[in-house]
Amino acid sequence: MSIETEADLAGMLRAGRVVAEALRRMEERMCVGVTTGELDEVARAVIESHGARATPKHEVGFPASACISVNDEAVHGIPGTRVLRADDVVKIDVTADVGGYVADAARTIVVEPLSQERLRLAWCAKSAFRKALGMATTAHRTDDIGAAVDREVRASGFKVIRSLCGHGVGRKMHEPPSVPNYRERVGATRLTHGLVITIEPIISGGSGDAYLDEDGWTVRTSDGAIAAHYEETVIITRTGPRIVTQERNHR
Repeated sequence: MSIETEADLAGMLRAGRVVAEALRRMEERMCVGVTTGELDEVARAVIESHGARATPKHEVGFPASACISVNDEAVHGIPGTRVLRADDVVKIDVTADVGGYVADAARTIVVEPLSQERLRLAWCAKSAFRKALGMATTAHRTDDIGAAVDREVRASGFKVIRSLCGHGVGRKMHEPPSVPNYRERVGATRLTHGLVITIEPIISGGSGDAYLDEDGWTVRTSDGAIAAHYEETVIITRTGPRIVTQERNHR
């Protein structure tokens, strides 16, 4: 979507704060011994307390309130009885809508880290987001964002999962344009004032290839390598990008 009115802006910021709070509370609850289902319950409670909805549930039938993906699961993992262990790399991804506006964000947390390499992978996903954010202006295109992500990830010795990308968001969970995590000139879109997108590096410590699991939702790395994911919902403005999915909605 594109922000056209003050009501649009207020609606997006409200949805963004719901998502940010859910992610923060899930991260606070995360520890060795907790189940992914218990983390999902945290997300559900936060979302419902704001009168919001878990968008994947009602829009595409996802069987939980949050996507929780562990280790080689890159995205769209289904929460359940899995118990978290030390050094697990956990991706928490929340999409929520309230008042007709949708926001989407994800974080990667290493539970009681033992491996420096796993921490470095998680940090790289966030660092790649920050590099890409510098390209999120009306002077650039979606492929400039992708190129910035890919440069940072490759410089760190990792690879983007090319089959997964960012996207437009706002009225629905997935809207145009596609925002790849690499330079893809075909179909690249000029970033315009008010456009709302997600920027979300999804990366791997292995080949970068991935496949859809038999459950029909979870995307896993083909070689069993650990994956990381960092995502924010961002509004493109003439004065620079504005991150929506923070509780204080800072620029």
